[in-house]
Amino acid sequence: MLYSPAPMHVPDGFLSTLVSLIMWFLSILCVGYALRKAGKDLGERQVPVMGVLAATIFAGQMLNFSVAGGTSGHLLGAAIATILLGPWAAVIVMTSVVSIQALVFQDGGLLALGANIFNMAVVGVNVAYFVHASMRKILGNQNWAILVSGAISAWTSIVVTAFACALELAFSGTSPANIAIPAMGGIHMLIGIGEALITVGTLSFLFNTRRDLLDLSKSGQSDARTVWLLGLGLALFLVIFAPFASTHPDGLEWVAKQNGFLDKARAPIFSLLPDYIVPGVSNQAFATVAAGMIGVLLVFGVVVGLALLRKKSKSS
Repeated sequence: MLYSPAPMHVPDGFLSTLVSLIMWFLSILCVGYALRKAGKDLGERQVPVMGVLAATIFAGQMLNFSVAGGTSGHLLGAAIATILLGPWAAVIVMTSVVSIQALVFQDGGLLALGANIFNMAVVGVNVAYFVHASMRKILGNQNWAILVSGAISAWTSIVVTAFACALELAFSGTSPANIAIPAMGGIHMLIGIGEALITVGTLSFLFNTRRDLLDLSKSGQSDARTVWLLGLGLALFLVIFAPFASTHPDGLEWVAKQNGFLDKARAPIFSLLPDYIVPGVSNQAFATVAAGMIGVLLVFGVVVGLALLRKKSKSS
């Protein structure tokens, strides 16, 4: 039986206008700072890696996986992006993915977009960076250390991101903190296990095939064409499986349903490719795959374009 991926991010209506505007302000500050810092650090290697990684994270997020209790989780990708690119470029990658999901696929509200960016691109990335860097110092340079630190940083980034969302819900008056925090934390502790396993699998694959991508100090142009082709090929391959994604509600939707505020969600004010389906295509599986391919190419183009612009401004 074929499915389509369920929307995954905070919709409009869950957060108050004041909280949403504050989160927009914080996100603009943080992303602007990341753009400035990334422009100083970008090398030839980072540009293609940023593009294909953004495309792969977008495709991976379309594949909801079932967890206990009739809910589902999906890849966040903040830890993978941070480990491969460093925090500043990772913020740009995650911001681009989340923004295109909202603007093109109506996944997450426009007013709530600032909160979604802050949670996933700022909180997720910075938590992953802090935990990964700390664990590497503790564990040393053993080969297995990158896998262990990757798993812990991935799990932690999911849980802390969920806590941030819970606090926003509490400050908005949508759900009391003593309900929202344990509910969001509890279910995302389970979802974080899936994130950790995906992260370890990805790092293991790269460790055995393209170990140079795990070394941020190597900024030379090492087989950039190969990185582009393999990365985009993987992203498009993942999109093919999107119609089989779990239809169980994701962690936030499950918490909203359990605690009685799901009906606060507002419909998007416009519709382009809602629910990751191309309108007018009768075959739902093909409509989902086509939408995913459009998203992959859009994310790839936006991130590579931003990276090249920042790199050009740095060198001028």
